[in-house]
Amino acid sequence: MRDITIALAKGRLAKKAMEILGEIGIDCEEMNDKDTRKLIFRNDDLCMRFFLAKANDVPTYVEYGAADIGIVGKDTILEENRKLYEVVDLNIGRCRMCVAGPPSAKELLGSGKVIRVATKYPAIAKDYFYNRKHQTVEIIKLNGSIELAPIVGLSEVIVDIVETGSTLRENGLEVLEEIVPLSARMVVNQVSMKMEQERISKLIRDLRAVIEKRNNQ
Repeated sequence: MRDITIALAKGRLAKKAMEILGEIGIDCEEMNDKDTRKLIFRNDDLCMRFFLAKANDVPTYVEYGAADIGIVGKDTILEENRKLYEVVDLNIGRCRMCVAGPPSAKELLGSGKVIRVATKYPAIAKDYFYNRKHQTVEIIKLNGSIELAPIVGLSEVIVDIVETGSTLRENGLEVLEEIVPLSARMVVNQVSMKMEQERISKLIRDLRAVIEKRNNQ
């Protein structure tokens, strides 16, 4: 039996994902060693491999078959727009993708005026403004603190992930529109879903049962 490979987005998400997988009997002792320099972790008994990757790279590994399964945020799935199956909402890491800015910017949305939008997520921003709002915008890609952009006059609004909204409020900004709710999702390579249908389908069923049980607690 060949190994099934799971790519996990590095950080808190990977830890939470492994906790959920642990509830359905999927674990990996090697990953508990904080000093290890290994890149690939194995559970020989389950015929499974795991590796950690930057969130943005997880959909790429899955699309090209380097990983059969990936666990990553919905924001990354939308931004990367890879060919894969999104199969389970893990209901962890919940937040929202929003348009935010100073209260005065509200009237600019849908006004027909060309405005500047700063974001780490240009694909999501472009899709939202062009295809859903039918508003022409200039999108400015940033990598650091997006909240700074409207404060210093680089942009009228931003598109960014919002959890509690406290950072926005502390800087005189607010959520102006919600684009999409976000959470961690499981994605599957399209070929793997056919070749390993039985094993992957069982994993999906077991996961859904655990998540439903968690939601009902």
